[in-house]
Amino acid sequence: MGYIKSAALEETGYVVLDRYNQELDPKEWLDIEFVDWKSSGETRFAPLASKEGEIECNGFWHGQNPRTDKDGVWIPSQVEKAPNLTRRALEPGSNVGRCRVIELQPTDYADCLYNLHQDDNNRLNPDGTGWVVRGFFNLSDDKDSYFVLRENRTDPSIEHHIALPAGAQLIVDTQRLWHATTHNGETPRYCLITSWESGPELDAYIAKYNGKSRVPNYEVSQDILDAGQAEQTRRLAERAAYYAAKGKAEVTAMSEA
Repeated sequence: MGYIKSAALEETGYVVLDRYNQELDPKEWLDIEFVDWKSSGETRFAPLASKEGEIECNGFWHGQNPRTDKDGVWIPSQVEKAPNLTRRALEPGSNVGRCRVIELQPTDYADCLYNLHQDDNNRLNPDGTGWVVRGFFNLSDDKDSYFVLRENRTDPSIEHHIALPAGAQLIVDTQRLWHATTHNGETPRYCLITSWESGPELDAYIAKYNGKSRVPNYEVSQDILDAGQAEQTRRLAERAAYYAAKGKAEVTAMSEA
């Protein structure tokens, strides 16, 4: 039967929506509770919705009553402090799984390439239901930072760089695309990440905010691109050699974040 997917994401695996006027909202992300949770860089997360409504970030398939990343339970103590973030996560009208704010410390391009990963969004997702994708709403104003998307982890021939000023909004099939962020700021980057079920509600939301499957790349010098690719190749080779020496297969880069 297959999954229900958004046609808007078919070409490139992502869409960029109209920019949100972030300056009108208070900085609610500074008031909510963060927990240590590592994902593609030096990070912490502040969950707004989780599997059982607790302040934790595990995938919904962990522990008792495992399920796919849908039907997240909102956390009252967090939602009370972040009504605007909650409203934005709920606006599409799609089923919401995990919803949280990420705090990312500065990360250069080479580190970003090494951190590229895919998300395990659809584990236990029943056939015939909506494919889970993720929304990324940039909260802090990170004009010198950019999201990196690749079809293939180690192949730079298809690589998208999405600018991340305050209010940048994109939706990504993160189980399809390898992704991470180059954050060139001196202070942490904050972004609201929401798991949404694909379907007519999400399609209408994408159309409402003029989702584009191609936007101009954030410009990065060729020297930085070449040096970053060389460093990624070196680190992955070093990692493979380490696991080979231990007699183990290399662990995959599928993330639970």
